[in-house]
Amino acid sequence: MASSQSSSSSISGRGGNEPDDQKSLPQLETLISHLLAAKRSLSSINHVWRANEIVTASRSALEESVVVSSRTNFLRRGLNNQLRLLYNVRSEVEEISYRGRQEFSEALKSLDAADARLRSTLDLLRETIVDASFRPKDEEPKSLHDFVDERGVEELHEAMKSSIDRTNTARGDLDISNREFDDELASIKRALRHYRSATKMASSRASASSSSSASVSDSDLLALSSMPGMLQSLETHAQEMASLLESLVRHFDLCVTAVKHTEGGGAAARSITGDMPAEVQTSGDGMPNFGDEINANLNAPLDPMSDQEYEEMVNVLTKDALEAEDVVMEIQDRISEMESVYEQVGIHRDALLSISNATLQVHRHLSTLASTRLPRYISQAHNFTQVWSEENDRINSGLTELSDLHSLYEGFLNAYDSLILEVARRAHVRARVEKVLRDTKHKLTQLHDEDVAAREAFRVEQGDFLPSDIWPGIGRAPMQVEFLRVSGGQLPALAEGQDPEETAIETDAEPKTGAADENASGEIIPDLPKDMIERAYERLKARGGNFV
Repeated sequence: MASSQSSSSSISGRGGNEPDDQKSLPQLETLISHLLAAKRSLSSINHVWRANEIVTASRSALEESVVVSSRTNFLRRGLNNQLRLLYNVRSEVEEISYRGRQEFSEALKSLDAADARLRSTLDLLRETIVDASFRPKDEEPKSLHDFVDERGVEELHEAMKSSIDRTNTARGDLDISNREFDDELASIKRALRHYRSATKMASSRASASSSSSASVSDSDLLALSSMPGMLQSLETHAQEMASLLESLVRHFDLCVTAVKHTEGGGAAARSITGDMPAEVQTSGDGMPNFGDEINANLNAPLDPMSDQEYEEMVNVLTKDALEAEDVVMEIQDRISEMESVYEQVGIHRDALLSISNATLQVHRHLSTLASTRLPRYISQAHNFTQVWSEENDRINSGLTELSDLHSLYEGFLNAYDSLILEVARRAHVRARVEKVLRDTKHKLTQLHDEDVAAREAFRVEQGDFLPSDIWPGIGRAPMQVEFLRVSGGQLPALAEGQDPEETAIETDAEPKTGAADENASGEIIPDLPKDMIERAYERLKARGGNFV
C-alpha cells in the first residue's frame, strides 16, 4: 500500500457540500467505513504475535533437537559397541560351558568304562573259588576276592564321587548363571524391539510430514536435517507478516488522518479509535512496536493539508482499502501455513525425543547389566573353569589309579590261573622224578643181586683155596644205596636271609603218593583235576597271559 503525503496547510469544509471539482471525492461515511475496516484489519496483529511465538518455539525445538540428536547418536554408537561386546561375552561363556560339558561328559564316560572294567574284574575274583587243596583243612571256601583289600577301591570311588559332585555343582551354578544371562539378553531384545518400533514409528511420522521416505536408522537424521529449512520458512513467513501488518498500520493511520481532515470527522475518528484493543496498544517480544506508532498517530496534532494533498491522500486510501482485505487474507494464509509447519517441527522433535527415550532405555538397561550382573556371570564362568581344571586333574589321576587297580586284579586272576598251571607242571616234574627214582632203584637192586650172586659163586669156587686173611673184604656183601630226600627250603625271593645249606634230610627209599604229596622234602603239591587245569589254560590263553 502507498502512504499519503502530509500538507503544510489545513483544509476545512471537506466532505460536506463540496464544489464540483471535489464531488468525485468519497463522503465522510465512506471514509469512516474505510477506517472501521482498517481498525478491524489490525486484529491481524494477533497472527503476527502468534507467528513470533511459533518462530521462537521452533527455534527452541531445533536447539533441543540438535542436543537430543547428538546425544542419541553418541549413545547409539556406544550401544552398538556394548551390544557387540555383550554378545561376545555371552558366546565366550557359552563356549566355556559347552567345552566343560563335553570334557566332563567324556571324562565320565572314561570313568564309567574304567570302573566297569574294574568291577567286572572284581566280580571274576568273587566268582573264582580257591581250590581246597591250596588251603588248610577244615577252612571255609574262599574266593580270590577274599585276598583283596578293597578299601583302596572304595576310597578311590569316594574321591571320584567328590570330584564329580563338585564339578556338577559348579556346572549347575554356571547353567543357572547362563539362564539368567539369557533372560537378560531376552529383556534387552525386548527393549531393542521397542527401540526399533519407536524409531520406525518416528521415521514414518517424520517421513510422512516431510513427504519423503527414510530408513529407520536415518529417521533422526531426516528429522534433524529438515528442521532448519522449516525454521527458515517460518522466519520468512513471520517477516512477511510483519511487513504486511506494517502496511495495514499505515493504512489505518492514513484512514485516521483522512477522517480527521474531513469536516465533522474529528469526533468520529476519536470515537472509533478511542476503544482500540489492548493488544494493539502493546508489542510482543521481537516485534515492531506497532502499538506506540498507532498511539503516536492518534494523539498527534493535525497538520495543515492542501486540497491537492488531501485529494492525493484520499485516492491512495481508496486504492489501499481495496487491497486491505487481501492483505488480511494473506496474513491468515501465512499463519495457517506456519501452524502447519510448526506442527511438522513438533512431529520431528517428538520423533527425535521418542528415539532418544528408546535409546536411553536400552542404554540404562545395558548400563545396569554391565555394572551389577554381568561381572557375576563372567565370574561364574571363571569359577567353573577353575573348578573343572582342578577336578579334571583329579579325575585323570583317578582314571590312572583305576587302570592300575584293574591291571593289578587282572594280574591276580592271571597269576591264579598260572598258579594252577604251575602246580600241574610241578606235579608233572615230581612224577618224572619219582619214575626216575623207581627205575634207578630197580636197576640198583638188580645190580646188587647180580653182585651178591657173583660173589657167592666166587666164594664157592675159590674159597677153599684162598686163605681167609689174604684180604679182609673178600667175604663182605656188596654195598647198598639209600635215597636221601633233601628239602629245597624257600626260593631266594621268598625266604630272604635263609641259609641255603640249612636243609632237612630224611631217609626214605620208598616214594609216597597221594592227593597232597608231602614227602621228606616238605613240599606239598596239590592234586588238581585235569578239567580245572584245562580251564585255567583256556582263560590264560583268552586273556593273552603268560604260561608255560
